[in-house]
Amino acid sequence: MRIALSVEYNGANYFGWQKQKIHKEKTIQYHIDLAISKIADEQISTICAGRTDTGVHAFSQIIHFDTTKRRLDYKWINGINSNLPSDVIVKKIYHVDEDFHARYSAQSRTYRYIILNQKYPSTFLSSNVLHFSDTINISKIKSAFKYLKGEKDFSCFRASGCSSKSPIKNIKTISITNYNNFLYIDITANSFLYHMVRNIVGTLLDIGISKFEPEHIDYLIKSLDRKKCSKMVLPNGLYLKNIYYPKKYNINPDDIFPYF
Repeated sequence: MRIALSVEYNGANYFGWQKQKIHKEKTIQYHIDLAISKIADEQISTICAGRTDTGVHAFSQIIHFDTTKRRLDYKWINGINSNLPSDVIVKKIYHVDEDFHARYSAQSRTYRYIILNQKYPSTFLSSNVLHFSDTINISKIKSAFKYLKGEKDFSCFRASGCSSKSPIKNIKTISITNYNNFLYIDITANSFLYHMVRNIVGTLLDIGISKFEPEHIDYLIKSLDRKKCSKMVLPNGLYLKNIYYPKKYNINPDDIFPYF
């Protein structure tokens, strides 16, 4: 039997999603696998939709696992959550077919980057947003979006160590919205390169403070050169927001982001 779960976590205290030999107890997957194994009463190894990095958060990470045990849905959720740290929680459960794969069945993913744009940082939000004190021209950033949309070779935003087979990705939508002193940059693509979102946001912020003009994005993409890209922003403002799957799986994205 294959089960999928929607997991929310604050990644500030972890070395990313993926279980590691070093710091294994400081990864999200370590705690998730351990908690599910206790409730399933058998060894469980999960697969996720997107392996978030050190310090990156998730509003709705989708994972799947196989088990021979049957439990009521609320017993799965409550039981798993009772064995998880307070900064990791299972929100939803889905019963899926054997052909479902959390990573390979995904059609697209949305990441959100949150910026606190004000003079002073917040002591309460330092691990969950990027503080940026300079005045940002949102119109300039919006003007740069047309150069990012579509299927392109995004090598200029690709970090070393990327395991993706191809640098060609398809950015389907990108937007920026503001609420009080917060700026939300949402990017949806079929998949992402290593550190791609953080590199894009770093460049967009340089455009927003008029260090570069919007068409600088076009120049970067054509150059295929990571060294020409702006400085990568910190991971603390990055959230895996939604994963989209074919309708047959009935995994509906959480379109409301209720925080900040």
